[in-house]
Amino acid sequence: MLAEMRIQGLGVIEDALLELHQGFTVVTGETGAGKTMVVTGLHLLSGGRAEVSKVRTGTLKAFVEGRFTLTGAEAASRIVTDAGADIDEDGSVIALRSVAVDGRSRAHLGGRSVPVGVLADLSEQVIAVHGQNDQLRLLRPAEQRAVIDRFAGDAVAEPLQSYREIREEWLGVITELAERSNRSRELAQQADLLRHGLTEIDAVAPEPGEDVELTEQIKRLAAVDELRASATEAHNAVSGSADGDPDAPGALGLVGEAVRRLSTAEDAVLRDLVPRLEEASVLLTDVGAELGGYVEALDADPAVLEKVLARQADLKRLTRKYAADVDGVLAWAEDARLRLSTMDTSEEALAGLAARRDELAVKLTGYAAEVSAARGKAAAELATAITTELSGLAMGQAEIEVTVEQRPAEHGDRQALTLDGRAVHAGPDGIDDVELLLRAHDGAPPLPVHKAASGGELSRVMLAIEVVLAHADTVQTLVFDEVDAGVGGRAAVEIGRRLARLARTHQVLVVTHLPQVAAYADQHLVVDKGTTGGVTRSGVKTLDQPERVRELARMLAGMDGTETGRAHAEELLAAAETDKKAPAKRPKRAGKKSKSNA
Repeated sequence: MLAEMRIQGLGVIEDALLELHQGFTVVTGETGAGKTMVVTGLHLLSGGRAEVSKVRTGTLKAFVEGRFTLTGAEAASRIVTDAGADIDEDGSVIALRSVAVDGRSRAHLGGRSVPVGVLADLSEQVIAVHGQNDQLRLLRPAEQRAVIDRFAGDAVAEPLQSYREIREEWLGVITELAERSNRSRELAQQADLLRHGLTEIDAVAPEPGEDVELTEQIKRLAAVDELRASATEAHNAVSGSADGDPDAPGALGLVGEAVRRLSTAEDAVLRDLVPRLEEASVLLTDVGAELGGYVEALDADPAVLEKVLARQADLKRLTRKYAADVDGVLAWAEDARLRLSTMDTSEEALAGLAARRDELAVKLTGYAAEVSAARGKAAAELATAITTELSGLAMGQAEIEVTVEQRPAEHGDRQALTLDGRAVHAGPDGIDDVELLLRAHDGAPPLPVHKAASGGELSRVMLAIEVVLAHADTVQTLVFDEVDAGVGGRAAVEIGRRLARLARTHQVLVVTHLPQVAAYADQHLVVDKGTTGGVTRSGVKTLDQPERVRELARMLAGMDGTETGRAHAEELLAAAETDKKAPAKRPKRAGKKSKSNA
């Protein structure tokens, strides 16, 4: 819901604050006072196109700021948080749009600069603006289909969800089958190369890290004489000579001698050193044993070195072809096996994919037919309901038709299904093309609604649709600009009554020039214009009851200064208030006004 909106430097409006009622708010004012700037501000706040010409003369920038309450609006809240913006503790968020005289436009949401598209995404969830030149929702085929889907509710939503899930899998199988079929030769060649590589790697059977271990082993074998000499001399230095020469006892013998001498000493200080020397003796014994084992393990056989070098050469052949080291070769092999598992181009594999495609197509056709039938049924009821609403909106001869026709598939369409012997295109929203047609009067041909209706009539058609769809509409705030254009009298009262009915479930903001419509509002705002020093300025004011009576009297016939005018205004207000308190009456259904080729 839009709680408030501030406009600065936009058109004739210098600075205005609009605090909006959660029900029905009406905006009125003299011609040229700037009422349309309210709708222009809402367009900007909704991510609409910024026009430099709308910036007030003498002002560098125009600003529009709105505070939206998002309580219960999960999709809108998600858009805000995904943009990195903050939602206030009371569940509201502030959106800001600025337009500079040099053409630059900026958008902010929740205190953070965001792309203008983020405001557009947010507005789609919380606000819908219907102006005489802004009936885009009725001009797009997808939106017309969305109207009937909203009206049908779960009867369409549930099978359509299943349809979309099956369709996604179906398209995946179709793509995979086409790829395997069209690239079978290329894939077969790739598979042969992968198999050859795996055969070569498996024949060598490398172990992880084996190339590093072989390099170290070769270094030892190539320097075996030097290593043996060094190890032998070190062993003699630790353990003594192998022939037991008493002149070369080694470190171990010398330590043993020191232990013997100190253990018999008279001084306790010297005897206390014995345990430490014994520890050294144990350590030297271990080192001597390891050195001896190392010398014995050294293999000087040239055949061993040759064998190791041959193994290293085998590994190098693999690393030259497949990776920088043995671990990389093993990773390549694992990836190759995985790729081979998805490159089965055999007749059996292709036949299996084709069978799965056909199986999914049967399921998809069933859901598509269910969706189409539900739309066809809803089309008749929707057309009747809209036509009934239009009869009270100065369009008594108008008749709405809602057509649901299955879209034929073109030649070569990969997304084609066969239904009742005909090839139809299976799009993301089903197989149907939906169109709203308007027969303006008896004898007139049914035409697309945007071609058969004038600007004011188009707004009234949109109003009728919103009233009919009020139970299913997730957009909380609805804005109507001059929805009452070209009507008056009883028709104007009916428009006011329907807007008030719509305000029971939605926030409704209406720009109007008709007192019969304004009388039904819960809140009345007036845009008034004044001139100071030759400069025209407009502001927005919330009217209290006496001020509202005067404004309605002015709207009736410029009679705001007469008792008669005020009396008529008070009577109009009282009648509207009584009407609003009465229980809502369901409109009578007219005859069937639709056709469906579902």
